[in-house]
Amino acid sequence: MPYQSSGSRRNNVQLGVGQSIWAGTPPPAIPERVLDGIPGYLAWLSLLGCIVLSFVSPRALLLVAAVVGFYSAFRFLLAGIFNVFGLRKIKAWKATDWRAVYAENADANSLPWDAVHHVVIIPAYKEPLEVLRCTLESLAAQYRARHCMTVVLAMEAAEDNCAEKAEHLVKAYHGQFAHLFYTVHPRGLPGEMQCKSANEAWATRWVKRQLVDDLGYDLDTILVTTMDADTIWHHNQFEMLTCQFALNPQRHLRLWQGPIRYHGNIWEINPLLRLVNAYSGAFELAYLASPWWTPMPMSSYSLSLRLLDTSGYWDSDVIADEWHMFIKAYFARNGAVKLERTFLPFLAQAAGGETLRKAFRNRYMQTLRHAWGSKEVGYMIAKMLEHPEMEFPPAFRLLFRLAHDILLAGPGWIILTAGSQLPYLVHSDLLGNMFAEGMSNPTFALLNVSFAMVSILGIVFWYQDVISRPPRPKPMTMSERLLTLLSFPLLPILTLFLVAIPTLQAQTRLMLGSPLQFRVTQKG
Repeated sequence: MPYQSSGSRRNNVQLGVGQSIWAGTPPPAIPERVLDGIPGYLAWLSLLGCIVLSFVSPRALLLVAAVVGFYSAFRFLLAGIFNVFGLRKIKAWKATDWRAVYAENADANSLPWDAVHHVVIIPAYKEPLEVLRCTLESLAAQYRARHCMTVVLAMEAAEDNCAEKAEHLVKAYHGQFAHLFYTVHPRGLPGEMQCKSANEAWATRWVKRQLVDDLGYDLDTILVTTMDADTIWHHNQFEMLTCQFALNPQRHLRLWQGPIRYHGNIWEINPLLRLVNAYSGAFELAYLASPWWTPMPMSSYSLSLRLLDTSGYWDSDVIADEWHMFIKAYFARNGAVKLERTFLPFLAQAAGGETLRKAFRNRYMQTLRHAWGSKEVGYMIAKMLEHPEMEFPPAFRLLFRLAHDILLAGPGWIILTAGSQLPYLVHSDLLGNMFAEGMSNPTFALLNVSFAMVSILGIVFWYQDVISRPPRPKPMTMSERLLTLLSFPLLPILTLFLVAIPTLQAQTRLMLGSPLQFRVTQKG
């Protein structure tokens, strides 16, 4: 079948009534499975190449693996550096008086401060009641929540008694917001899968009808924030967003994203997993703080209702809703959509479990779900082919941004791992020769420098994460200290089983056309 997602069907772009950009017959559509499978094809091609080269040119394969390893280590170094800049920005943003910033910079193109209305969408499926209470309490404490915030509990009909749970919360928090609604997303709608993206689209379309069509709110003054059910925002988040949205003349062509910290349940998860989460948070902050890197939406973010409405909302058959929505909006608005970096961090809960086995399984399944974003490489290519009238260099830079991390985590990891091990297994004398040559051998030198850089920066990431964690509720136990120490030498193994393998599984399943069902990850 042609590549298509619900709400974003592949059609010719119209220049005028009945006039298409294509002259004559449009080129045939590339099958969806072919595009989805690109990362998987490259991963298995990389493995095949490593096997062949380990026999015919082992030293060349080792050098390629060493270059990939050094590049990965260099990324670690840049992440460590830009984390320092990011932490400084966070400190400055926390101390900012956003009302004063608005007063100093408002002009004729700015929205009135009190005109901005926030709609907060909370997709919830089998979330514990105490988690939703904590989320609503944090939102109720935000700036003028009773006057300028509408909260929508986006429930799923697939959850038993979801309406009763939502009604209990609406009653408990009555009067804390300008409006507190709940929606129930039906199960089994044609062309949909049970996922966050479908639920978001259903809830946002519903609240648009309520606020704009029925109550007369101005569509152009509404900023939508979609969030995970366990997200806890900084207490100045929505005051900051009011300022950013009101002042930006391109407000309907922007998304706003802040740094994520997996600290919502930091003291409840297994200590072995804390370093893995620190590593993930460090790269997300570095992407925001780096001036040349293109940041992408992650987990919880904001965009105008006008942009959502003109872009067709979220597609209802997509797992990685953040990247997909950005790409969809980017092409819907002719490449003018960008993401604005913000630096008030929000807390998210990391995957956990009652036992170490369950914690590892939940973290694995979470990575598998996130790695389903590999599908967006094919979606981006399809949209570029669908819109040849758009300027190529900016679109290609976005494609490169999407493909970079996906391919480095899949084919790149295979080249690094298989390419650095297979030659020694095939040629028993090669390892001894490499050690004899020592640092004069460029491959040996690159591998050792890369290992040293990653080891040192692993400690740096851990320290940067520690200084920003919430206070510990009770003293550290001896077993906790031991597991924390073990997490450093075990980091390569942990990332192998919790990052690389689930990523490769997702890319292989996309290549084979095997669907993934959305599952809620257990936290704590």
